[in-house]
Amino acid sequence: MSSRKSLSRRPRRRTARDGLRRSVLVPGAGTGLSTSLLRSLRVGDPTLRLVGYHDDRFALTQSPADRNYLLPHPSHRAFADRLRRLIERERIDVLVPARDADAELFARLRGELPCRLFLPPHAVIQRCQDKYRLTTFLRGRGLPAPRTYAVGRLRDVASLVARFPSGSRLWCRPRRGVDSIGATVVRGARQARAWISYWEEMRGIPVSAFTLAEHLPGRDFNCQSLWLRGKLVLIKTYERLDTLGGLSRPSGISSLSALAKTVRHPPLVRTTIDAVRVLDPNASGTFGVDFRENAAGVPCITEINAGRFMWSQPLLDLVGRHNMAVAYVRLALGLPVRVDDPYDVEPDVYMVRDVDMLPGLVRADELFEGITAVD
Repeated sequence: MSSRKSLSRRPRRRTARDGLRRSVLVPGAGTGLSTSLLRSLRVGDPTLRLVGYHDDRFALTQSPADRNYLLPHPSHRAFADRLRRLIERERIDVLVPARDADAELFARLRGELPCRLFLPPHAVIQRCQDKYRLTTFLRGRGLPAPRTYAVGRLRDVASLVARFPSGSRLWCRPRRGVDSIGATVVRGARQARAWISYWEEMRGIPVSAFTLAEHLPGRDFNCQSLWLRGKLVLIKTYERLDTLGGLSRPSGISSLSALAKTVRHPPLVRTTIDAVRVLDPNASGTFGVDFRENAAGVPCITEINAGRFMWSQPLLDLVGRHNMAVAYVRLALGLPVRVDDPYDVEPDVYMVRDVDMLPGLVRADELFEGITAVD
């Protein structure tokens, strides 16, 4: 049967005898990344008891978790107490972040939550979530990252643009945030000032939140890795070929893959290992490193998502020898993960995704199954 329909050749499903039989809590239940994460855990180990929560009851109606809870927004003063009560009530073993905000919050609450967390230090997560601090840090240690400058005031924009070759296309984006919100390509100081001014006036993002960086025109990659006390446990790589909703944005791209494929790319792995080790020599948890090639074809690190998985969960969990989400839970529980070669890649498996459809996986040799071309 074609994997385009059945997602065949998944990692072996565990039975009740060899499964973990533990409780896992996932925030943001009913939304995209959380739903993919829950599905991956269900496929990888059906004995897991999956619990979800959200502050939006409408989103919770779409959650595939076994039990779902409504909690206040994380900004609410009662949130931490309610979360603790939920963890105790459901006897949660592991809490798995789904978004950057979750990773930062849980790392901050690490000593207050009565369950297992598998996260990098709070300071490492904070550095990674500030893209300007991260890029400056990496470049200062000889790692490939785009030349980037922080915008202090609108009147500084012209002098910053002048630091790049005349007529250069530049990447203008906030130093914090996800899904390329507020990011676009500009040419010249006039366009950069207009873009930054719009976001300040219409969306309340201050001028000082923006950066200007060299534009990277090449291919777009992600490298997702799992670490335990400074040792690489598992790593996977894929390439984004098309993005979801990119055509409706001035930049033409977004962070969500509409079409992606697994690739074997050892240089990405080497750079990821170097980057994680300079960030935290004793790294534990998950690190998702985004790359884009510069004009010379060198993959440069554009951001690192520390503490949470990326938005292409099926490629990380349902392709290759190891389900990364289940491996994460095992490591969080202090259980062994038996991996002969940490670089787990089955090349040329495509993920196809769109609004109102489940992500589909198809291997290159299946692209023409059941499809007839009209001459």
